[in-house]
Amino acid sequence: MKYLFVHQNFPGQYLHIVRHLQADPANDVVFITEPNANHMEGVRRVVYDVGRNLRTDIHKTIRDVELAAHRAEKVADSARQLKALGFQPDIIIGHHGWGELLNLVDVWPGVPILGYYEFYYHTSGYDVNFDAEFPMQPNFEPGVRTLNILNHLALALNQQGQSPTRFQLEAYPTWAQAQIRLLPEGVPLDQCCPDPVTRTRPLSIGDFTIEPADRLVTFVARNLEPYRGYHTLVRALPKILAERPDVKVVMVGGDDVSYGPRLANNSWKNFFLREIEGKYDASRVLTPGPVPYPTYLQLLQRSDCHVYLSYPFVASWSLREALACGCALVAGDVEPVREFVTDGVNGVLTPTLDPAKLADSVLSLLENPKRAQKLRRGARAYAETHLDIASHIAAFEARIAELVGQ
Repeated sequence: MKYLFVHQNFPGQYLHIVRHLQADPANDVVFITEPNANHMEGVRRVVYDVGRNLRTDIHKTIRDVELAAHRAEKVADSARQLKALGFQPDIIIGHHGWGELLNLVDVWPGVPILGYYEFYYHTSGYDVNFDAEFPMQPNFEPGVRTLNILNHLALALNQQGQSPTRFQLEAYPTWAQAQIRLLPEGVPLDQCCPDPVTRTRPLSIGDFTIEPADRLVTFVARNLEPYRGYHTLVRALPKILAERPDVKVVMVGGDDVSYGPRLANNSWKNFFLREIEGKYDASRVLTPGPVPYPTYLQLLQRSDCHVYLSYPFVASWSLREALACGCALVAGDVEPVREFVTDGVNGVLTPTLDPAKLADSVLSLLENPKRAQKLRRGARAYAETHLDIASHIAAFEARIAELVGQ
């Protein structure tokens, strides 16, 4: 079969399915994307450049739509070049979030599109105004509603879609859900797995060393920001570190912003660390930025308590990977997390925005190794039942076969 994937950051959510498909020599896999350094053997990349000389004299609420229109145009141009070279996909698979798929129905009429529907934005009840510390500006509602313009344009294509969790699917209006199928995402359980050996030897990241006798608290986010509860953990650190001199903390993530507001001339990481300056032992806390994937997995495998927090928003892949690695989890008590974590079974749920309760939950887990071991077993058992990448790839392939009529 001939597959066309589209995602501005190759390979995006499609790493595992693309790797699986390209392993079959009968498949022809092409991927349209913006430039990046990622590479996958056997996958033909077609790179487009959206350009950055875009208009700035348009209303701020529709600037993302302006950029999406440019992306749709550039991707369609790339698609026409492929078509001129004789490439005719059997199916097009891609993410609707950036508008890249919108014009492909004009290039290849009748070719089914399986689009990734990640999130439908709401002015209340989800991430917006969840955290009273960061209220939206006056008259913010129109800006939130316009975030769904691309959702509505994608739905108007009358194609089919996918969402990876029930929470994300049910965020869409009832009338839209008929076009979207729940296709959960998994992780490779042979790679993301417990490794007891990591607890028996030192683990070093630069000059920072976690000894076997240390108790390690871990936290991971693409960027260290309020949307992922980073500020809650930082404010919990003084109590955790004061009560447990054997604790070391590693918080992995970048200085940029993935979701929510930015700070002028500062990062959220530094902003909140400065708030607790002089109130904690900074020598026992490491913020290394992004780390190589093998190092990241070692941290999860070595972790004595892994903290995962989030607004009511899209659950991170790191949550799935932490469960698969058998982490003893303290996780934010919000609906997208509750879809994965059951309190007392495969983790401990705690309010996302309450530093005192977070500190108590972490300390309680560190002081009760038997309970932590039970939760680690529960996390791995959950992963083996629900997160096996092989079963998810099989479901994905079945959906593809359904759409192409095989």
